[in-house]
Amino acid sequence: MSKFKLHSMESAPQGTKALFENSLKNFGMIPNLHAVLGEEPVVLEAYQQLHTLFQQTDFNAAELTVVWQTINVEHGCEYCVPAHSLIADMMKVDPAVNEALRNKTALPTQKLQVLHDTTLAIVRERGRISDEQLDAFFAAGYEQKHLLGIILGLSQKVMSNYVNYIAQTPLDEKFQAYAE
Repeated sequence: MSKFKLHSMESAPQGTKALFENSLKNFGMIPNLHAVLGEEPVVLEAYQQLHTLFQQTDFNAAELTVVWQTINVEHGCEYCVPAHSLIADMMKVDPAVNEALRNKTALPTQKLQVLHDTTLAIVRERGRISDEQLDAFFAAGYEQKHLLGIILGLSQKVMSNYVNYIAQTPLDEKFQAYAE
């Protein structure tokens, strides 16, 4: 059980209220992760900005999902895996992509598989990936900007995954259908 306060619009610090409005606009609710982060407005703001900025990279919806879910699954985040499963559905990502990521099976295309493998290598090796991995990444059609995009996505996911572990963030009802 979480020992962390889940803020509502009523209990949130003043600087958090406008950020909660963003949550309501984007998700139709204040996700519990945001309710935890709302304790420190600048942290919630940073998380929301990272999320927005990552979505502005050159990745399409399936590729965003590959990066997010590769990290979530590798980190074992019981909150983010179902949350990003719903987000993948909202972005109309082929369900086979999300299922492969969650089940640690082959992705439907070689290009997505290379993105997954590279993201996983970056996470596991803390950025120290091999020349062979880089060559495979570039041969699949990705560019330097995509590697930088992975790092941006990883920054967002480290923030949320770690906060969820520490806070033991309860899964929102809206995400329950996507729980493992």
